Amino acid sequence: MRSDDLLASVFPDVAACQENIDGDIQIPDHPLVKEVMKDVLTEAMDIEGVKQLLCRMEDGRIRCIAVDTPVPSQFSHEILNANPYAYLDDAPLEERRARAVEMRRILPESVLEEVGKLDPAAIEQVREEAWPDVRDADELHDVLHTLIAFPISAPHSDHGGTDVPVRPAVRSSTGWQIFFAQLSAQGRAAVASVGDRSYWVAAERRIPFAKLFPGAEFEGAAQEIGIANLSFDDALLACVTGWMSHLGPATADELGELLGVSTSEIEKALLRMEGSGAILRGMFTGAASRTGVSAPHMHEWCDRRLLARIHRLTVATLRKQIEPVTPAQFMRWLLRWQHVAPGSQVQGERATLEVLRQLQGFEVPANAWERQVLARRVADYDPKWLDQLCLTGAVGWGRLSPHPATIESANGNGEQRSRRRVIPTSVAPITFFVREDADWMTPHDSIAGAQGLSDTARQVLEYLRHRGASFFSEIVRATGKLKAEIETGLWELVAGGVVTADGFDNLRSLIDPKRRAGQGSGRTTRPRHSSGRWAILHTDSAVERDRVVEATCWMMLKRYGVVFRDLLVREANLPKWRELQIAFRRLEARGEIRGGRFVDGFLGEQFALPVAIESLRATRKIPPSGDVITISAADPLNLVGVIVPGERIPAISGRTVNYRDGVALEEPGLQSRVAAI
Repeated sequence: MRSDDLLASVFPDVAACQENIDGDIQIPDHPLVKEVMKDVLTEAMDIEGVKQLLCRMEDGRIRCIAVDTPVPSQFSHEILNANPYAYLDDAPLEERRARAVEMRRILPESVLEEVGKLDPAAIEQVREEAWPDVRDADELHDVLHTLIAFPISAPHSDHGGTDVPVRPAVRSSTGWQIFFAQLSAQGRAAVASVGDRSYWVAAERRIPFAKLFPGAEFEGAAQEIGIANLSFDDALLACVTGWMSHLGPATADELGELLGVSTSEIEKALLRMEGSGAILRGMFTGAASRTGVSAPHMHEWCDRRLLARIHRLTVATLRKQIEPVTPAQFMRWLLRWQHVAPGSQVQGERATLEVLRQLQGFEVPANAWERQVLARRVADYDPKWLDQLCLTGAVGWGRLSPHPATIESANGNGEQRSRRRVIPTSVAPITFFVREDADWMTPHDSIAGAQGLSDTARQVLEYLRHRGASFFSEIVRATGKLKAEIETGLWELVAGGVVTADGFDNLRSLIDPKRRAGQGSGRTTRPRHSSGRWAILHTDSAVERDRVVEATCWMMLKRYGVVFRDLLVREANLPKWRELQIAFRRLEARGEIRGGRFVDGFLGEQFALPVAIESLRATRKIPPSGDVITISAADPLNLVGVIVPGERIPAISGRTVNYRDGVALEEPGLQSRVAAI
């Protein structure tokens, strides 16, 4: 509201109804407006450069040429990708004509080189399958009808001028001569000579062939059947269309040399096909990168249908490249992936942020985060690093899973609402979230979380709803409660997943019994002395469902490297596996992740990051060390009974889990305790 009032007072014409304004909008003489116009016109845009460009176009120094292209110009991408608020009217996004413009039919070279490179074996297989398999004279006639001009000899061919079909694939087509002799005897095909080149031509294609090669001489008395007023461009387009449906990836130079037509004419026909969406342009075989030449004539062209088949075969090949590892090998690798294994720990504030980015979304008891989770992954862990990340706004924390009292209140009647209360506890499940990567967070209803709270906690919650983020002293003054009561009320709200704070020391002071009792010295003695404000945990930003699911997929991939359904048993607040599976398949189709069988012994599809696959493959070659790694049972790597065999261990901060080379060991002292019982 305040920003709207400020805008209306500084720039009234913007807030006014546009239908009541005559003429151009007058820019007011105000320092704020001048600063905004300067930033927009000179930093975000180059207004002086635009003026110079328009002046040069006006006086003729720059000549404008209209060119029809299959894809929009690079200068129009910013407009086509603009957000809805960039337009003056309030039409919905799906009604924008700009959204109907296809941004590209050209595959970027960077995509092909990095994540979308096609398998050469798949290209050769599709070429073999696409080339016609002629079994009789009728099938050869159909091929000649499609290709229009079928060369049987060329000046530089390896066949010495004999009448052997010239074919860019491996398999020989010499057996076609018998079928062609039958067609020639029936008057359904003939041999055409153009200089020192010879072609097989179907009788129905003599007129298009004559348009392509006006000086062609035909052998035999085949009938001329076809459209007489066909132009050269249309004849060449039909010929190139037929060849592209059988060749696979090819350059304009290769096709021109094969047919005996100039490369420039071939490129015109290819551009027409690209404009209709029949073919795609790119670097498919990698010939340009191997030769070090990157020129327009080195672009390869491929039929859309054949390219889709090549892509499917490439994906299938990538899935077979890695041999599945055993669950123990995967567990041993996972300990290194999450920086728990000896020698894999990280250090520093930035490394702490990366660890939190990997673990975000996984709820751990509040008292176990620093001592049992972060300290195992960050060498020489300093709590100040976490405080700094929280106070600067890079990281937030809170409970995202619904409290049992909330669920019971939502499903029950009024009599049941008083049966269960939110109890302050140091083992309340808490998670972290990196704010710039928080699209995975689902809407959070703080009103539902208010059920089961004490009167003091309700008063604190109502105050935070009306006043927003507030310091501890402000809450005490406004509610009139004792400081000890406010501390208990805030602890209830944290345990119920309703509030959060600027710093993690706010939570640390609540779960530390010594600090609650006032033991110690300095300003960090009591929870009331923690720096930072308390605020309601808001996660109700409107995010598209597909975006939420895709962000969740990336979060799981960063945490585990390899993701499959059984691995996510301990994860909370996740979409259904069906939704995740669709998003994973979409990421795999884009070439950003890999799908296949990476861990043996589990059903269903598995997806992995390419870097995780390489790391998993390298870890398999490392000999077992025999070291025993002990982690907390509340750690995300407590996967006993999930990945490795064994009885599941409850995720309690007081219990531990032991691994030796990825194999779970019995908890020390467990047998003696069982025997004593």
